[in-house]
Amino acid sequence: MAYNLNFDWLSQAAEPIARGAVATVGLIAVTAVLGTVCSILGAAAVRGRSPLLRRAVGSYVELIRNTPFLLQLFFIFFGLPSLGLRLDPAIAAILAMTINLSAYGTEIVAAGLDAVPNGQKEAGRALGLRSAQVFIKIVLPQALKVIFPALQSQIIIMMLESAAVSQISVRELTYEADMLQARSFRAFETYFIITMVYLALSFCLRRLLGFTGRTYLIGAAP
Repeated sequence: MAYNLNFDWLSQAAEPIARGAVATVGLIAVTAVLGTVCSILGAAAVRGRSPLLRRAVGSYVELIRNTPFLLQLFFIFFGLPSLGLRLDPAIAAILAMTINLSAYGTEIVAAGLDAVPNGQKEAGRALGLRSAQVFIKIVLPQALKVIFPALQSQIIIMMLESAAVSQISVRELTYEADMLQARSFRAFETYFIITMVYLALSFCLRRLLGFTGRTYLIGAAP
């Protein structure tokens, strides 16, 4: 039986699709900032001098990287209330996304730290800089320059995985798509349009991150 495409409903769906896209962008914007900061702190701990801290962060990274994101999300939103901690769906989504991004980001940033020659660190110490100053002013800028493409890709992957937060009723793009499909009964057309929106968001985010990297990181290292 032939299937007739019908996009007549799209004019009325523009507002919820736009609302969902804005929510998705908001989620990844907050997550990217928090996740990057946590990744830097985690990488510093993994490459730090404290064995206890190294093991703790290493265990966290292995736990998150070897369990599904959806399970992590459900544990935070459905599991924590059993311990008396009930979170708003949006807060739970941001927390789960940040935890997930930070685990992968920690490994990425740590690899960047390893790529900085020891001579750079020794030169900083020779200039009388403290260890923290050497890390912030010399090592970290060079490391971020090296690993930025990988970190950029991980942020985009996290944005795509944010579709899972629709399962806890966060009104982002996939949630709005499910609602539209339920009302219009046009599953093919609905998810085709949403796929194109995600594709556009990924393209725009990649361009934005690429511009940010070229502006603030290229040439930032000594």
